[in-house]
Amino acid sequence: MTTPWGEVELTRFPEDPRDRLRAWDASDAYLLRHLAEEKVPLTGTVVVLGDRWGALVTALAEHRPAQITDSFLGQEATRANLARAGVEPGAVRLLTTQDPPPERVDVLLVRVPKSLALLEDQLLRLAPAVHADTVVVGTGMVKEIHTSTLQLFERILGPTRTSLARQKARLIFCTPDPALERPANPWPYSYALPDDVGAVSGRTVVNHAGVFCADRLDIGTRFFLRHLPGPGAGRVVDLGCGNGVVGTAVALADPTAEVLFVDESFQAVASAEATYKANGVPGHAEFRVGDGLAGVAPGSVDLVLNNPPFHSHQATTDATAWRMFTGALRSLRPGGELWVIGNRHLGYHVKLRRLFGNSRLVASDPKFVVLRAVKRG
Repeated sequence: MTTPWGEVELTRFPEDPRDRLRAWDASDAYLLRHLAEEKVPLTGTVVVLGDRWGALVTALAEHRPAQITDSFLGQEATRANLARAGVEPGAVRLLTTQDPPPERVDVLLVRVPKSLALLEDQLLRLAPAVHADTVVVGTGMVKEIHTSTLQLFERILGPTRTSLARQKARLIFCTPDPALERPANPWPYSYALPDDVGAVSGRTVVNHAGVFCADRLDIGTRFFLRHLPGPGAGRVVDLGCGNGVVGTAVALADPTAEVLFVDESFQAVASAEATYKANGVPGHAEFRVGDGLAGVAPGSVDLVLNNPPFHSHQATTDATAWRMFTGALRSLRPGGELWVIGNRHLGYHVKLRRLFGNSRLVASDPKFVVLRAVKRG
């Protein structure tokens, strides 16, 4: 990516030479050009919120910014991109959406996230650190910035306007108003599950902002909960755990199960742990933010439960599902099982047969299928 501070070589994480998706887009470039052309003073504490693969903090590394992200993969990409650019360790402060935000923010740069709830939560967490002289600039592709996006900035920080669009990207300019009476942060959000979802019927779910379907149980998970395997699995992984409702259901049905909750989202793993604890579940559980089953010992798992995503930000891709399936094959013991739920049209049975040599339909409805693959010795 060519920036006013020179060229930077950027990759996503994990690196895949076959991946044709870039680690930056026109909105990143637009924001960097604006900062240089308008000679925006990048002094004091510079905070970059939602930098997807580290493009912004890598370009601005000389100003020693802090990055706040919900993505483990994004944070790992940032580490790699900073190292590739020769940035000294510690020059960029890497924070997660679950970490305490900086106490003072002098420049706030926001890469608008896909989730409006996550934007709301993070702006509310950062608002006390913003002062009247804070420079606030947001950026995103035109299709990502809506009236509701601008209203959030206006309601939480102060008067807001947008730029003209360039290369289908747009900037957001916000003037902080310290006298503004801000709303209370509604996150995390809790609700009771319906009465027809097996072991977790009527139980409490806790959702931090940005977690998929944070205000209700999505129909795919509801279907999966009705068709989970019975007790006796042993060591179970809720892979891509989201709010943890699937792994919690397993633990409630079988107190002898050892459940590992894994997700690449810091918000999701915090939600899963909160859901598990809110229901007083007996037994042993572990909560891990990471890249799928990387770091899990080969042949150490009896059962993997998975509802893989098929989007990476705005792009549709099966790369994440493929990594999850291959990770499951490596991590399962001989005879261990991978159970997957997905939309019918995604054709996961083809991938499972290619990897495992088998795939059986457990349950289906007009929209979803639950599939089971067994690792052969």
